[in-house]
Amino acid sequence: MPNSEKRLSANVAIPNIDITQVYDQHYADEDLHYESLEKLADFFGRNMAVHHHDRFYQLHVVLNGIVRVHLDEVSFNAKGPMFFLTPPTVPHAFIIEEQATGHVITIRQQLIWQLLGEVDQQNWIGFINQPLCVELHAIENNNKASVERLLMLLNLLTQENSTREKAHHMRAMQSLLQLILTDVCRLADKGVTQKNMAKEDIRIFHHFNELIEQHYRQHLSLTHYANHIKITEARLNNVCRRLSGLPSKRLIMDRLVQESRRLLRFSSMSVTEIGYHLGFKDPAYFARFFRRNAGVTASEFRENKNTLPISELY
Repeated sequence: MPNSEKRLSANVAIPNIDITQVYDQHYADEDLHYESLEKLADFFGRNMAVHHHDRFYQLHVVLNGIVRVHLDEVSFNAKGPMFFLTPPTVPHAFIIEEQATGHVITIRQQLIWQLLGEVDQQNWIGFINQPLCVELHAIENNNKASVERLLMLLNLLTQENSTREKAHHMRAMQSLLQLILTDVCRLADKGVTQKNMAKEDIRIFHHFNELIEQHYRQHLSLTHYANHIKITEARLNNVCRRLSGLPSKRLIMDRLVQESRRLLRFSSMSVTEIGYHLGFKDPAYFARFFRRNAGVTASEFRENKNTLPISELY
């Protein structure tokens, strides 16, 4: 059966991502994981399809650019600097701009309960169980000190994480995290966010991204996707543009580019093998596709993968 005629899965479970297993197994037994937003984006991509983290909280702080965040059934268009917090099991997805920088902290739920319980259990128990999205630039002047302190603490956490001195390292990381979470509590009700997406549009967008994740290597047409979701191509494109700022076809191509870059960075497959693996029947067409969308050839990207700036994909 041709790839384009393969049947689409009707019910795709929302994936659980354990970052300590998928991304960095050195942290497998630890309760706290820090990484820069840029490094995680290089690995997972900047268009992160809907997922959740079982038994882990996650705090994203995006310092610049526009961020489109979908937290459970609510969507936000936010401008950096901003942060969003996701409790365990809460489905979320987000799209960040190519040049965006920031911080990502992943925290085992037992640790966050312990750290916040030591501070003020009655005041944090309500907010910590709800997803949050806060624009820091919109905070009123009388709360700017909390914003500045939060950003300073994140820089200190970055420095401590880079040293990883065995003596007292995790104690220092947890102490800084406790202060960071305290400021997150203070700022939780102060930020201005934009809730402007209908629940049905969010469902369509998430479903489309789930289908892309399952079938991007099959190079299915937009008609296949739209028919499976039971909407018109025009509506699918309209939903994608409003929720991500990108047309539906671009989301499919970006997933192929993301996987191409990931395989070029982390696999030993040849460029031709990567093309076939991603469903391209003609190696020359894959070469043109990658160069058109990444700004460099696949070989150039692989040779300079640690230093070469990649052109914007959008």
